[in-house]
Amino acid sequence: MFMKRVLIALLFTGFISPIATFAGGIVTNANQSASYVRMLARDASTSLDAVYYNPAGLTKLADGFHLSLSNQSIFQKKTIENKFPLLHEAKYIGDVVAPLFPDLYAVYKKNKIAFGFGFQPNSGGGSAKYNTGLPSFEIPVSAIPAMLNANTPSIPTNNYSADINFKGTSVFWGAQLNASYAINDMISVSAGARMIFAKNTYKGYLKNIMINPNYPAFGASYNGGMVMATQFFTDGATYLTGVSNQLSGSATSLQPVITGGGGSVLLSNGTAAGLTPTQVATLQGTITSLGGNPTGMTIAQTQAFLSGASTTYAGKATTMTANAAATADKDVDADQTGTGYTPIFGANLTFGEKLNIGIRYEFRTKLTLTNKTKVDGTGLFTDGNKIRSDIPAILSVGIGYKALPQLRMSAGLHYYFDKDAIIESAPGVKKIIDGNLYEVALGGEYDITDKILISAGYLYGKTGVGQGYQTDLSHSLSSNSVGFGGAIKVSEKMVLNLGMLYTMYSSDNKSINYASYGVPTAKETYNRTNVDFSIGVDYHF
Repeated sequence: MFMKRVLIALLFTGFISPIATFAGGIVTNANQSASYVRMLARDASTSLDAVYYNPAGLTKLADGFHLSLSNQSIFQKKTIENKFPLLHEAKYIGDVVAPLFPDLYAVYKKNKIAFGFGFQPNSGGGSAKYNTGLPSFEIPVSAIPAMLNANTPSIPTNNYSADINFKGTSVFWGAQLNASYAINDMISVSAGARMIFAKNTYKGYLKNIMINPNYPAFGASYNGGMVMATQFFTDGATYLTGVSNQLSGSATSLQPVITGGGGSVLLSNGTAAGLTPTQVATLQGTITSLGGNPTGMTIAQTQAFLSGASTTYAGKATTMTANAAATADKDVDADQTGTGYTPIFGANLTFGEKLNIGIRYEFRTKLTLTNKTKVDGTGLFTDGNKIRSDIPAILSVGIGYKALPQLRMSAGLHYYFDKDAIIESAPGVKKIIDGNLYEVALGGEYDITDKILISAGYLYGKTGVGQGYQTDLSHSLSSNSVGFGGAIKVSEKMVLNLGMLYTMYSSDNKSINYASYGVPTAKETYNRTNVDFSIGVDYHF
């Protein structure tokens, strides 16, 4: 049934991956400190955010206890444009908001050993709201008029409307613990693990589907005005069931004549077999109205024709009943939760006083999410259903160089092993990922005074997912990001970090096959923008 596609679009397109991801891979957030936002290249960090970016570099901190707390406010706008010709509007906009995106780091350093703890949103961290739905939600509804016009007999219809709303939240919290050890002044190593606590929430509805059929046979109110689709299909099912019963009754009424030997008599001579002139005329008119030709038709052939027509109308009534159920109001309120573990290893290499290199490798996080369904008006989501949503393995390499006493430069390379991750679009159906995503970052910071520094950075991200991955709700785009800000040394123990990041995404598009709706293909385009404001405090006890 055509409405089955509506329900699949409404639900399964949402249950595939975190709704919002920011700087980083297809499901990984790399923006994990205020210092990152203002600089974008922290892979060789030896400051407090090294807990995340360069754990082995923590051995460069002074002995003692250190604490860092930061928050980001992130605002993202997703724009989807679909050229499907039956849609009222081609453009759909979703707002992703994460006013609270906190990161907490704590480090204890003594001699050659450092222990680091981190707590951060490793994936997701925001809510996405689509007030008018998405193309995949609306296209099946927009196809209802065309389907009715193509019906036999045709039901003239040229308009539709629906109330569509979708909102989701996603956050994969990570709690990690690292142990770092300085083998000597040049080499430090680290080992640790992160525990991921994942939760996605989805709330949506598809309500008040309306159409404007001009078909008074189903009821006097169906004269071209907007009416509830489910009521129209219900009344249509009632009407067609009545027609089917009448035809079946007419066919049954001929059985005594056929049993009595009149089956071979022409219908036009039915009075010779016991039919009244009125019965003959009524049967001839019924056959003609159904597209048949009673001329030369025997009474036995008349019965077969009416029985076949009765079966046809019964089938149409069943279709109308199914359409009535499918176009009824649907609500969904479901959560997905899961837990995963990430082993993390690192190394830090120091060459003299100017050059530092940080290396970090995170293994793939195998993550299975389980549905916890409160309301599922569709019957498509069973409470307890499971779906894989792995976080890909990551390799990062960073270089920090002290070019001048006041100037420090950094560069970083991040490589995400996306192809090895299992990210499902439905239970047991892995999403197609053609290649791996990588990022290249450059940054620098300059001391204006002993207490104030300024910084800036640039990051290029190249996605490798391919068109098979892209959908209107879940897509990955290449991007260019710029960040800037600064830090203020409030006291000998406290440093305040401030930053702003702006990301410009490269739009992507794909041609989608809509042959089932009578449209060979239509182009869908994906684009978005992102802005991030950050503030953080580092305190050294």
